Amino acid sequence: MNATLALALLLMLAAGGAFAAGDAQRGARAFQACAACHTLEPGRHMTGPSLAGIWGRKAASDSGFQRYSEPLKRSGIVWTEANLDRWLANPEGGVPGNLMLFQGVRDEQARADLITLLRAVAEGKAPRAAQARALPDLKKAPPGATVAAIRHCGDTYFVTNGANETRPFWDFNLRFKTDASPSGPAPGKPVLVGQGMQGDRAQVVFSRPAEISAFIREGC
Repeated sequence: MNATLALALLLMLAAGGAFAAGDAQRGARAFQACAACHTLEPGRHMTGPSLAGIWGRKAASDSGFQRYSEPLKRSGIVWTEANLDRWLANPEGGVPGNLMLFQGVRDEQARADLITLLRAVAEGKAPRAAQARALPDLKKAPPGATVAAIRHCGDTYFVTNGANETRPFWDFNLRFKTDASPSGPAPGKPVLVGQGMQGDRAQVVFSRPAEISAFIREGC
């Protein structure tokens, strides 16, 4: 084997074990597809856990998140570049039975960009675009969105807001939720959040479950 051929083979082997170079700015844009379920803020959990500080950490180890699957807890995975790449490519294939209902990122470059972003976040070097909140701060809701009273009659909820305006909702179209995160509503001050294009559906977000039944008054 001549020297030129040997060098070519070495380069091919090296390339086969390498990852595409990632870019944190591109990763911040790609992360928008993840932002429906995750944030990059420490302690700010949504459907999935916050991804702040995930780099180099054992999977399913954030003590503030309670919804990890048992398979992920037992996996023993540490979030290195290689493990993150495999996970992002195919979460179900990497840890069968986990709760992340996501088909995976097929594009190698997009995975590299996301991984670079996660490393930058852990090192405190995240691009500004990646630091935006995924959800609004409900403690700062305007009077028209705050809820002053809820009256239930038959199949209808009558919701009065902080501007003393009352709207009726068919009971099937009004949902009651809680948000205990730092950007959730203040205790005793639920917020009405619109849902649906027709304006006939909404959700009332409380700070904790005990407030829900205590807040609703029966009366026709």
